[in-house]
Amino acid sequence: MSKGTATQTDALSVTDGRTGKTYDLPITDGAVRAMDLRQIKETPDEFGTLSYDPAFLNTAACRSAITFIDGDKGILRYRGYPIEQLAERATFLETAWLLRHGELPSPKQYDQWVHDITFHTYVHENIKNFLQGFRYDAHPMSMLCSTVAALSSFYPNAKNIFDPEERNLSFVRLIAKVPTLAAFIYRHGKGMPFVYPDNDLSYVENFLSMVARMSEPRYESRPVFTRATEVLFILHADHEQNCSTTAVRTVGSSHADPFSAVAAGIAALYGPLHGGANEAVLRMIEQIGHPKNVKAFIEEVKAGTGQKLMGFGHRVYKSYDPRARIVKRLADDVFKEVGMDKDLEVALELECIALSDDYFTSRKLYPNVDFYTGLIYRSMKFPTDFFTVLFAIARTAGWLAQWEEMLQDKEQKIARPRQIYVGHGERPYKSTLSPK
Repeated sequence: MSKGTATQTDALSVTDGRTGKTYDLPITDGAVRAMDLRQIKETPDEFGTLSYDPAFLNTAACRSAITFIDGDKGILRYRGYPIEQLAERATFLETAWLLRHGELPSPKQYDQWVHDITFHTYVHENIKNFLQGFRYDAHPMSMLCSTVAALSSFYPNAKNIFDPEERNLSFVRLIAKVPTLAAFIYRHGKGMPFVYPDNDLSYVENFLSMVARMSEPRYESRPVFTRATEVLFILHADHEQNCSTTAVRTVGSSHADPFSAVAAGIAALYGPLHGGANEAVLRMIEQIGHPKNVKAFIEEVKAGTGQKLMGFGHRVYKSYDPRARIVKRLADDVFKEVGMDKDLEVALELECIALSDDYFTSRKLYPNVDFYTGLIYRSMKFPTDFFTVLFAIARTAGWLAQWEEMLQDKEQKIARPRQIYVGHGERPYKSTLSPK
């Protein structure tokens, strides 16, 4: 029910213990508007009551129709479609269209969408010179963040964010060019010549070609790797209001161009608490070293000696991460073809012990999507520090959908959180420097 028609049954009654006055705060969609708290004040000249919520643990900053998550039930849906069905039947570009438009594309729409993206995969030659200015050992995410931000200087009309045609062109350019940038970054780190896009290949095959092609006239990826990459891109395409999506929306709220907003998302994803999680899983497995060491490692985790079990548990999911079930089956398919190795044996032993130990199950620490993702990418010979770049390629679709939704939401304004000031009161200046 709207604020104007709220009744006692859909309002929160709050009594101010300082004044004894009672306020009825309307509840809409299970939420109280923070601005309604402003009316609660001890004296008329006060600012009013604020809500205090570090890290936005219980604050809804927007209304969104893109992604639905029920963490307790382990549900993830894009525009109402279960992630399991999309991963099984859809393509990544079909999913990207869905995230933006809210409905699946018709055959005609899809063909045009694929055509537009396919023929925007090339980047300006100056971008190659820009990339060559980085050291060979520069972190791939630093390079990706910088090059995506640099694209805004190549497309100044992207600043016309309220022009639907310019906005659509920016969508196409970003989804098309981020894989090209990622592949160029990969080969720069290897000291290899750049491979240009092949417009006869699919989106995923073209990316893998730009990464791995050597002297062969036409690159043919292993079907199991093509399928794995497609599914992982779908699983990572969006995930509601996470740290990087919030960064994109926040920067976008200033009406910055989409290239700059997406670069902000990449910067947020770079953080080890966000996009670096599957990298951390692999480093943990390398640290354990052998399946026989898993039990001792688990005991150290339980004893709280500083060891952390990476890839288990999730900020949102309080049961099994639905994406993890899909990735587990995908990993089985990949490893059936490439074979088992010591790290995979460690991972399987970790999962087996942790899922049978009440210490972890009682805390609902189940494997999340990151647990097997890193192992799959490593089997494809991607270096560990490149994993988050692969994440960013997929998430670009979700970031852009969220960015456009924010622009079209009439309630949204430039993001400007309040603070609770805890510093000094007014005090006179007295120089602490020695007189000259």
